[in-house]
Amino acid sequence: MGVDVEHIEEGDGKTYPKAGDKVVVHYLGTLTNGKKFDSSYDRNKPFTFTIGKGQVIKGWDEGIPKISKGGKAKIVVSPDCAYGKKGVPGTYPLLLLVHIIFNYVTIGPNETLVFEVHLVDINPA
Repeated sequence: MGVDVEHIEEGDGKTYPKAGDKVVVHYLGTLTNGKKFDSSYDRNKPFTFTIGKGQVIKGWDEGIPKISKGGKAKIVVSPDCAYGKKGVPGTYPLLLLVHIIFNYVTIGPNETLVFEVHLVDINPA
């Protein structure tokens, strides 16, 4: 359980985000059966958030800091670090759901999520 990060492409190997840093990522989110539920690539716009501020699922706050700038990784997030027993929709802050809701996707209870993430940029706190 938790977060598993598998590096696909190494980044610069020295610049890693930390709590309070604003990061810019492109990502593809799928269920374990391969069904896509979200993609910043489809919108042609990367997603920006601040590490450790609860703006995203816990799995991203824990997994993204393990990727160096420019790197790409597969992040597997267990339900306890994603949407848990409630799934989506559920009761979560709007920022956690904004992309998913607009795509009309339901993530079932206790779903493990798989993300391919490209850490495009880091803006230090």
